[in-house]
Amino acid sequence: MKATEAGVRIAPLRAEHAEQVLAIYQLGIDEGNATFETAAPTWQAFDTAKLPAHRLVALDGDRVLGWAAVVPVSDRCAYAGVVEHSVYVHPDARGRGIGLALLTALLESTDAAGIWTVQSGIFPENTASLALHQRAGFRVIGTRERIGRHHGAWRDVVLVERRSPTHT
Repeated sequence: MKATEAGVRIAPLRAEHAEQVLAIYQLGIDEGNATFETAAPTWQAFDTAKLPAHRLVALDGDRVLGWAAVVPVSDRCAYAGVVEHSVYVHPDARGRGIGLALLTALLESTDAAGIWTVQSGIFPENTASLALHQRAGFRVIGTRERIGRHHGAWRDVVLVERRSPTHT
């Protein structure tokens, strides 16, 4: 467990956090610039998809302020060290460094596990997420134009990645 600002700590994401994690996920979905998803998954689907060793929450007491997790990009052995990540912060907790604390802890976890690339796709309108990822050492790879439809409109996605400095 890692401490951030006063009263906030980064800890492993566990089943007891499920309700709050999924609520934060749904809040991000509802804002319209976080994901192509239209509804948060069930806990079982979330739990099955995310790699158990790389799932974190930011806690203020028992309150979840945000979460971060990764999924493998492929089941092919050549991509064993490549994951896609998500990081979500409750709207009431934004601007406090929680996203950066979660992302930093997640990168420490993936680096230690031999993961060499952490990537994500971000809507260009999500300028806060793009700035967060730049602060955390991600670089923009490019933009996939009109890659998917979201609520009836074509959306672009900015691809970002961070290569582990210890696994080059």
